[in-house]
Parts: sequence; structure tokens; C-alpha cells
Amino acid sequence: MKQIGLFFGSFNPIHIGHLALANYMCEFEEMDEVWFVVSPQNPFKSSLDLISTHHRIKMVELAIAQYANFQVEDIESSMPVPSYTINTLTELRKIHSDCEFNIIMGADNIQNIHRWKDGDRILTDYCILVYPRLRYSTDHMQLPLSVRITEAPNIEVSSTQIREWIKNGKQLPFLTSPAVMNYINTNHLYQ
Repeated sequence: MKQIGLFFGSFNPIHIGHLALANYMCEFEEMDEVWFVVSPQNPFKSSLDLISTHHRIKMVELAIAQYANFQVEDIESSMPVPSYTINTLTELRKIHSDCEFNIIMGADNIQNIHRWKDGDRILTDYCILVYPRLRYSTDHMQLPLSVRITEAPNIEVSSTQIREWIKNGKQLPFLTSPAVMNYINTNHLYQ
């Protein structure tokens, strides 16, 4: 069965931290592919600074174009908003019965999974690959066997900070890919 790492996020915009993490999951955690699941609306986040799903999907496509093991997954675009991970997982299993799905999640999210819709079911039915985040430790947590703490590099790049810098006229071709930065400028995003 093909091992797929599902990397859920707003990707508003996608940046080098996302790409480095996805690369780590393929190279060190034995994922055959990483699918970037672009979420139209996270139930725990404000939609105030969220640009259209179309633009975010396009930026992910541009950022991952040269990586054969990465793909964009836009399934949530056709699902009810806000996006609930368990609903997406259920749909993906129906469509891709030849794949085993693993969830890529930050240490900040694993600490709050009890607040997610059917969080216990996610912990029971899926392998979760947890990457480190500054100011979040999993050392004290009682984690089920389905959760693997990874040694992924901690690249603290923030989409929020990138949006703010772009709004202030900064060019950031090394925090996002040049193709993404060009798309942002061409479409006057975050300005």
C-alpha cells in the first residue's frame, strides 16, 4: 500500500518551512508522497486574512511543481466549510483505497487534538507524524502508539509574518519560492 503523508493547512502562503518538512517526511519517515491538503477554512482560525482557496491552491501547485513526490489535494474545496479533518480523511479513504494515510501535524496541534471533531477516532485510526514547534513540547504527554514524534528540522517561518512583510512592500523570494512570490506580486495578494 502506498504511504501518503497528508499535510493539512491554509498555506496562506506556502513557504520554505512547509516544503522542507514535506521533504523530510518523504526522505526520513518513509512516505511515498506528501499531499498538501489546502483547507478552505480551519474551524480554529479566523478567516480575516485568508485569501481565496483558488489562489492558495495555485501557489501550492507552483511551489511543488518540480517535486515528483508532492501533490496538491483540493478535496476540501468541494466539502462543507469549515473543514473537519475526519470528514476529509473519510472521503479520501473512499476515493483512494490503495493508499494508507498518515497525518503530518505540528506539536502544537497534537496537544489540542482532543478539541477536534472525532479527535479520538483520528488517533485510533491513523498514524500521526508529529514535527517539533518552538514553545511546544510533547515530552510530558501520554501519546498513543499511533503517534510518532519525528526529528524533523524546526524551521520557524510564519505565513502570518510573510503576509505582514509583503503588505509592507518586502520581497521574499527565499522564504517562498520565486514562482510563488511572482504569483503574489502579479495578483497583488496580501498588499
